Amino acid sequence: MSSIKEIQEEIVDEFAMFDDWMQRYEYMIDLGKSLPIIDEQYKDEDHIIKGCQSKVWVHADLDQDKVVFTADSDAIITKGIIAILIRAWSNQKPQDILEADTDFIDEIGLKEHLSPTRANGLVSMIKQLKMYAVAYQSQLN
Repeated sequence: MSSIKEIQEEIVDEFAMFDDWMQRYEYMIDLGKSLPIIDEQYKDEDHIIKGCQSKVWVHADLDQDKVVFTADSDAIITKGIIAILIRAWSNQKPQDILEADTDFIDEIGLKEHLSPTRANGLVSMIKQLKMYAVAYQSQLN
């Protein structure tokens, strides 16, 4: 199993292959298509991420000692964004998720190419995923 750092480096390398942002957006949309889709029962108010302009639902389960995320969004770009985060952090230990930095998001230039509302949404997504990690970490202790 790859570490969060290794997965983040992979993502940075993948984005570096594209010359322009149109190609990167297309790639993000493709990533969104491979997102582990949330079960319909979790598409509710309890699982919606507050602070996102489009609807984003996230669910987390603890599988042995690792957090497994699923998600969905009604917007294709947003789906790509959450897919990137989930790829980096799903199937990892809660403690590792909590200690992980999000520098890779700046490295792929994501923040600067998102509208302010989407950038705020990204921050909300990160917060929500880390909150799940906090909850599961306290269960493991």
